[in-house]
Amino acid sequence: MKQRLLMAVVATAFAAPAFAQQGPANAVGAGMGLIIGILIAVVVGGLVGWLASLLVKGTGSGIGLDILIGIGGSILASVLLRLFGIQIASALGSLIVMFLGAVLLLLIVKMIRKA
Repeated sequence: MKQRLLMAVVATAFAAPAFAQQGPANAVGAGMGLIIGILIAVVVGGLVGWLASLLVKGTGSGIGLDILIGIGGSILASVLLRLFGIQIASALGSLIVMFLGAVLLLLIVKMIRKA
């Protein structure tokens, strides 16, 4: 009985620091995940926005505006698809939807500028 109690105390003493570090480690992991997610959104949004600008305008709109167009078009497309109850399961399908959303956003902006 004393031996089990001693083993439990020793195990707790050595395991406690490892458990104490788990909270900060999870916070750091979540922060890194957020940063990586933002970087992916910027890169993919820039690419999609640039391709949409090439299709609609014939030239790119500049890196900053291409990123905004790509991300904004992606948000627009996801909202519209959700309204119609459509779900896209593949990565390629998502890229196509992002591209179409960016094209739609550019066409809407073009129509507003003409008016």
